[in-house]
Amino acid sequence: MNDHFLNVVDVEATCWEGPNPPGQPNEIIEIGLCVLDTRTLERVGKHSILVRPERSEVSEFCTRLTTLTPEQVAGGILFEQACALLRERFHTDSRPWASWGDYDRRQFETQCAATGVRYPFGTRHTNAKRAFSAAQGTTRRYGMAGALRLAGIPLAGTHHRGDDDAWNVAALIVDLMKRDAWSV
Repeated sequence: MNDHFLNVVDVEATCWEGPNPPGQPNEIIEIGLCVLDTRTLERVGKHSILVRPERSEVSEFCTRLTTLTPEQVAGGILFEQACALLRERFHTDSRPWASWGDYDRRQFETQCAATGVRYPFGTRHTNAKRAFSAAQGTTRRYGMAGALRLAGIPLAGTHHRGDDDAWNVAALIVDLMKRDAWSV
């Protein structure tokens, strides 16, 4: 049984500097996932799943923010395939999971509802941003990079890349676990 694993998820989605162009919803273009062993407090896996958008395009702004180009995501898999992969390879429908804030959870809910794709996660989701704020004794919501600075943890990789952000959020969760400030 893999009940001692936590999936830490961070998504990147199509985005624009201003409002979305007509007919172009935000769509997931990268699912970053870090598997955290909650017994050993080790990050045991770091994964990036590129997802080909079907109803929107990767803007220049999005590429500047994420480093992901239209050509890179065009080589990705379809959203439905990505959700199936999450369930099959990472047991996302049975493992607890966490993300920095509620954006990632809401983006999956919205995109699944809009496309008729089965939601890939179970019900045990923890908002790591809220847990971090509670551990600080404040209601202030820190961005991931600011939380890392506050915790004295160096930012690894490229900010706004799903796999690197999931890896960094997992490091913050480990810190919370060591301080007995995390519950699933």
